[in-house]
Amino acid sequence: MKKSRKPYNDRTDLEKLQSQWWKLSGLNSREEWSAAVVRAATAAEIAANIAIRSEFQSIGSFPSGFVDSLLIWANGLKGKLERLLVPITKDTERAAAISGLNSLGLQVNNIRNGIAHRGEFCSRAKAQDAIAKAKEFIEGIVRLYEPGFQLKEREP
Repeated sequence: MKKSRKPYNDRTDLEKLQSQWWKLSGLNSREEWSAAVVRAATAAEIAANIAIRSEFQSIGSFPSGFVDSLLIWANGLKGKLERLLVPITKDTERAAAISGLNSLGLQVNNIRNGIAHRGEFCSRAKAQDAIAKAKEFIEGIVRLYEPGFQLKEREP
């Protein structure tokens, strides 16, 4: 009997992140460059969620509904970085690393927004560059909180 997959909404943020990354592998293999970039940016946003949740958890006991409402309020990767993650890590040992990764996240976000809001298309080269930046951002951010983290690549 085939084992059923866990529903997406029941997955942890790390599981959701990996699911997004695997999905973009399939999109890449079908040469759906723009859709792959959107998935990479979604994965980057989930990585930011992981960092933000970890920061709030380290500060104190905040209800998950409150943190979820802040993540929605921040509206996208740029908002999560500029309104939540950068300010909450200011003057911490992670501030410099997050500041360095912030520009990668914003670059990926800008390309994603071009696709989602202006109907732009990505060439293979532009998509591969955006995906590489997203991977560097994701692994860099998540490793600050989960030191052994590494995105798993799907076999082609």
